[in-house]
Amino acid sequence: MGARETGSRPRVVVVGGGFAGLQAARTAQRRLGGAAEIVLVNPTDYFLYLPLLPEVAAGVLEPRRISVSLAAALPGVRLVLGEVDEVDLDRRRIGWSDPEGGRGELGYDRLVLAAGSVNKLLPIPGVAEHAHGFRGLPEALYLRDHVTRQLEMAASSDDPQERDARCTFVVVGAGYTGTEVAAQGPLLTDALVRQHVGLRGQRVRWLLLDLAERVLPELDVRLSRTADRVLRERGVEVRTGQSVEEAHAGGVRLTTGEEITSRTLVWCVGVRPDPLVAELGLPTERGRLVVDEQLAVPGHPEVLACGDAAAVPDLTRPGEITTMTAQHAERQGRLAGRNVAASLGHGRPGRYRHHDLGFVVELGGRAAAANPFHVPLSGLPAKVVTRGYHLLSMPGNRVRTAVDWLLDAALTRQTVQLGLVRSPAVPLESRSPEVARTIDPTLR
Repeated sequence: MGARETGSRPRVVVVGGGFAGLQAARTAQRRLGGAAEIVLVNPTDYFLYLPLLPEVAAGVLEPRRISVSLAAALPGVRLVLGEVDEVDLDRRRIGWSDPEGGRGELGYDRLVLAAGSVNKLLPIPGVAEHAHGFRGLPEALYLRDHVTRQLEMAASSDDPQERDARCTFVVVGAGYTGTEVAAQGPLLTDALVRQHVGLRGQRVRWLLLDLAERVLPELDVRLSRTADRVLRERGVEVRTGQSVEEAHAGGVRLTTGEEITSRTLVWCVGVRPDPLVAELGLPTERGRLVVDEQLAVPGHPEVLACGDAAAVPDLTRPGEITTMTAQHAERQGRLAGRNVAASLGHGRPGRYRHHDLGFVVELGGRAAAANPFHVPLSGLPAKVVTRGYHLLSMPGNRVRTAVDWLLDAALTRQTVQLGLVRSPAVPLESRSPEVARTIDPTLR
């Protein structure tokens, strides 16, 4: 029950523990203190620092480095493990399923929806069955094991066609995630090849596909050129203007008609809001929940939304909404926490207005691309800025992450299968907020 039902202090419920949800809960707790109960509902007990997920898949970082305990990061906030699948706006209640299949229900006085995003699936035959997504730790760990296994099995095979198929890796989507996965991949497979006598002389192929005209199409063309150069220097076949037309167990058929034999298809096409948004029955824009510049949902002032789930007006670009980036999500989360506190009589509300501070792209090894304050950088300066930015942005585990980077630079990369995650556990089509659950037939 909420305070209006019990007469106790008000209850603020935050749905989602990503960039937006973490900051919303943290800010609300700091501003309200003991004046309100803050509850965070999330399927996992950790905040995932998504920008470094490709480094986990490549064996550079251990998974716990980018997994920050929510309980430790949010002292004073009550953590509920569950996936919210029901929001009753009239009764001001949410419902969720817990990790063991149980049900829970909770009333609220203020609600912050920060459910985040999921994989964007396109209606392409075979993709849901044969592609691997890349939105969470299970997918990253599975991909690392899968790539390692493919090369180890290729090393023991006498069939040239099977060896070629196992040593061919197809990445679809040349945005942030796809570009970073494709850049990190050859560094991992090069380390594996050096360790297996049976792979000497074997060609290992990495392909990056996108219908866009260049990699990182959303960024400045100079950053795009830097990333493209690094990819090609590592032997990645960058195929712009083409994508997958059909996927099957033995490979993919491209939109050009070319058949690529492969056992690995990594799907990094993009994201869309968590399906919970569509189930609310409220107005949406591009699938995201419509809010005003103070992040409030029209007609429901007790409900705020932020991050990838919200269509936040971009006051720096009239008529547009903010892009789905961690930079926006983090800052919107802080504002949501501030405005929730203000609605309960603590402080004054604000409007969301944020100018881009630039972007960083981690390309593995000594390579990176960055444009802090819109100054384009490459090489060592970009690397320093990129890693410095990530260490400052992480809400925890900074020292451990930095140590892992130092060890990777000084020692041979560890390349063994952990066997922790099996393929059925990481379907591309899923309800989890870390992976997509349904194919959206409106997206092409």
